[in-house]
Amino acid sequence: MSLSLINQYKSFGGKLGFYSHLSTSCNSEMRFAVYQPPQVQKSVPVLYFLSGLTATQENFMVKASAQKYAAEYGLMLVAPDTSPRNTGIPGEDETWDFGSGAGFYVDATQLPWSKHYKMYSYVVEELPNLISANFPIDTNKQGIFGHSMGGHGALICALRNPQKFKSLSAFAPIVAPMQCPWGEKILTGYLGEDKENWRQYDASQLVRQYKYHGNILIDQGTEDEYLAEELKPQLFEQACQEVNQSLTLRYQDGYDHSYYFIASFIEDHIKHHVQELDYVDNVT
Repeated sequence: MSLSLINQYKSFGGKLGFYSHLSTSCNSEMRFAVYQPPQVQKSVPVLYFLSGLTATQENFMVKASAQKYAAEYGLMLVAPDTSPRNTGIPGEDETWDFGSGAGFYVDATQLPWSKHYKMYSYVVEELPNLISANFPIDTNKQGIFGHSMGGHGALICALRNPQKFKSLSAFAPIVAPMQCPWGEKILTGYLGEDKENWRQYDASQLVRQYKYHGNILIDQGTEDEYLAEELKPQLFEQACQEVNQSLTLRYQDGYDHSYYFIASFIEDHIKHHVQELDYVDNVT
């Protein structure tokens, strides 16, 4: 589990590092970013942020203004890349919404993608094991959140693994990929035509199957260009109501799909995770 440090910067009294390693899940080099708050002389809670289509491990750390609040509340932040890169698979760089930058946080079963595109296993198993082996985290206090495709990833990873990810939130997530063009394209490509195999990666299906112990926070901008066709938060809201799942779905007036939206509400999400993880030492 050896890591290579690419770059490191001081930020809000802590350290932001960018790392690479050889992934056994993805059978390729993977990259991720870690923000260590000033409090790392002791074990701290950790939040995993999953980014959206076309993003890398850098977008969240550069654009979300999260380090300030992570330092204030004593949280480690981890942001993985959104897919394997440079695998040699023909066509992996041809479109922006499939292949490179679009791993969709699933374990592909269709060749040739199944040789490398195992982002679900990477996020749920390999990356947390790597972080716990190399950084001072409290493994009993791990949360997950994300944006768009990454919001979808956060939802499915936490719903299926509530004992590991004990707090959950999302910005403008894809909540019902079985019922939107992005999801249909990506799930067909990675998993094949049998839609029964898609259900394990659809949050609106999973929430009916797995009861999540905590409250789920979702923020959605009303001026998001993808709201009606791709995101459809009302489908997840309806599913949560059917099974009595605690959900706070907030529509933020006038906000779009960008990181300006994320940065505007990132403190609320950090506080949500602090409360859900019951980490009260630094809560004011």
